Amino acid sequence: MSDLLERLRGRGWRMTAQRRVVAEVLDGDHVHLTADEVHARAVAKLPEISRATVYNTLGEMVSLGEVIEVATDKRAKRYDPNAHRPHQHLVCAQCGQIRDVHPTGNPLMSLPDSERFGFTISDVEVTYRGLCPACSAP
Repeated sequence: MSDLLERLRGRGWRMTAQRRVVAEVLDGDHVHLTADEVHARAVAKLPEISRATVYNTLGEMVSLGEVIEVATDKRAKRYDPNAHRPHQHLVCAQCGQIRDVHPTGNPLMSLPDSERFGFTISDVEVTYRGLCPACSAP
């Protein structure tokens, strides 16, 4: 059973066939699929699943905090099942490929007090951009 399926079951989330297929599609490392990509892969496993069901299921998973919505640019939002593993993202500026990265250090602490303007900081998002090996190849 996938990590995401286990987490959802642990929360008592009712596991329908449609929800199970969406969770299975999202399972894995470096998974950052758009809703349309999730739908296409889900249809391959369960032909009768609707686009609306996929969108609603993704929305529920995000609301539960089990999946993260990733918006790295003006492209479609992507869905990341690694919600419980602190990480940042590395994005190819040309093709949009996204990889999870785990830099050392605490990014919350890297903002000096003079730049916090009295805020109590609870979270930080860092996105690294560049070209992936395929896009940078001559």
